Amino acid sequence: MKRNRPKVEKPVRRWPKLFTEWRSYARRAAVFMGVVAAVGAAAWALDRPIRVISMDGSFQRVSPGQVEKAVAPFTQSGFMSADLDSIQRAVEAVPWVDHARVQRRWPNSLHVTVVEETAAARWDESGLLNTRGQLFVREAAHVPAELPRLSGPEGTENQVVQRYMAAQGRMLEAGMRIAALRLDERGAWEMDLDSGVTVRLGRREVDERLDRFIRTASQVIAHRLNDITYVDMRYSNGFAIGWRNAAPAPATPAAVPANVLLPTSKDSKTRHG
Repeated sequence: MKRNRPKVEKPVRRWPKLFTEWRSYARRAAVFMGVVAAVGAAAWALDRPIRVISMDGSFQRVSPGQVEKAVAPFTQSGFMSADLDSIQRAVEAVPWVDHARVQRRWPNSLHVTVVEETAAARWDESGLLNTRGQLFVREAAHVPAELPRLSGPEGTENQVVQRYMAAQGRMLEAGMRIAALRLDERGAWEMDLDSGVTVRLGRREVDERLDRFIRTASQVIAHRLNDITYVDMRYSNGFAIGWRNAAPAPATPAAVPANVLLPTSKDSKTRHG
């Protein structure tokens, strides 16, 4: 009688887990390297020499030649490898350029769009300020005569521009224009009107004093601007007028009563209020 012998299973050969994971990583790495190689080959094929630099902008203060000169050092790079950020910074370093945009244009050109600075005012003798209060030109060869002249201690450019921008609109509505605005070392404000009259606003309550000048003082001096050198608003309840000659008689019977304060050799000072 035969006995049934138990079946002996053959051992299954199993690869170590680390080995199988390594093979998976190797396949992924091979795929990745293939993709990188393909991209690199495509980039190399597309990285043609830059042949054309095109540009657009108003070009009133900036010339195309200046822009081309700024871009030229970067044309040694290829179409794909050119550093657009560096080119943009180089163009924006050109005087009178506010900001620039650089784009690639197939197959071998760069296009530069230039936006020029807008001069809102001059700073001291020959500096120029933009509408953000930034001093973008310190020694301008040509300063437009119509620009207002602003001045102040170093580092106060933005503060003075913001004060000017806030006041000029209100002055224009009242029929006046600011020709100059100054901030001195003590923090006192003073402005010149295009009529030649200087308005002293002082250090405190500048906005309130400007309001009072527009509402009251400007009405009093409106018909005698050629006879007045300054209007001093540094009084709590009135203002003083400096006349070029002796204080004249009131223009109308309804004029605000005046009291002479301190006559000087060149002009006399009259206080209203």
